[in-house]
Amino acid sequence: MDVEQPIVASEVKWFVVVNPTSGGGKGLTDFPHISKLLRDNDIRHEAVFTEHKHHATALTVQAINAGYRNIIVVGGDGTLHEVVNGLFIQKSVQPKEVTIAVISAGTGNDWIRMFGIPTRYSEAIRAIKEGYTFLQDVAEVDYEESKYRQTRHMANVAGLGFDAAVIKRTLQSKAKGILGKGGYLWCLVRSFFSHKSTGVKIWIDDRLVYNDLLFSIAIGVGKYNGGGIQQLPAAVADDGLLDVTLIRPVHWWHVVFRIRRLFNGAIYSIGHVTHAQGRKIRIESSPEIPLEIDGELYGGSPVEVRVRDREVRVIVNKSFLDKL
Repeated sequence: MDVEQPIVASEVKWFVVVNPTSGGGKGLTDFPHISKLLRDNDIRHEAVFTEHKHHATALTVQAINAGYRNIIVVGGDGTLHEVVNGLFIQKSVQPKEVTIAVISAGTGNDWIRMFGIPTRYSEAIRAIKEGYTFLQDVAEVDYEESKYRQTRHMANVAGLGFDAAVIKRTLQSKAKGILGKGGYLWCLVRSFFSHKSTGVKIWIDDRLVYNDLLFSIAIGVGKYNGGGIQQLPAAVADDGLLDVTLIRPVHWWHVVFRIRRLFNGAIYSIGHVTHAQGRKIRIESSPEIPLEIDGELYGGSPVEVRVRDREVRVIVNKSFLDKL
């Protein structure tokens, strides 16, 4: 990896995309404090609040077209996902010419775990002020929704099958305001007993590698999803490869007695779980299985995922770079 010169955060103006509903309303209630911390650190900014789904994407396009090249996301993984997609819709500059930082006000916070960004606002802003950047891989995800082919860009992890079923239940719990501490784990356990395995074919770099019943599949450039689960512990965010975790049909007790392994990076020691890597992943199934991308639901199979090398520049914690 090429080490880049840190940016001087106080010498540029930042466009801040705030999701007021993230984290059960933390984006709205905490932003006055976040804004003060930004000002105290001499980080000049203009903030705009999202008003509906996909609004962050439109705001990103507008900001870049207006000349902004530095964007702060105040929200969760879903808000970051929308901003990253805005990078690829706008045509004013190459996506990597824009720097993205995240101040997490979400619930899952999986993307920031990969890059060592603290959840404490003052420490996240310190990372912005220090200005260390990293060019991460992203992926194009083609999928089917309402009988039309759609494409989105993934910043962290996509999943099909059980993975998407957990996200669906999680989003339902969020909408009801009942997703508290440990909520992801509770949704995971409940989904486990209702989800059914599906017949799936998987090609990696045009080679058929799986043709059988499958419980779940995760594909990503990041390690974490589901609120801290290390479903892709071997993932490297700039190696030009997509990591793939396949979970074959599994009895509940195999998971219950090994649940710690989902969080400590030892998932591949579970007998029903296998790991693969490639630049292009294609999934077909019968019947269709749902898809989630960066914690948001989007249609379903057939799905094709293609890596794009080092396309998005992000602010990271110096401790992340020190480990490389």
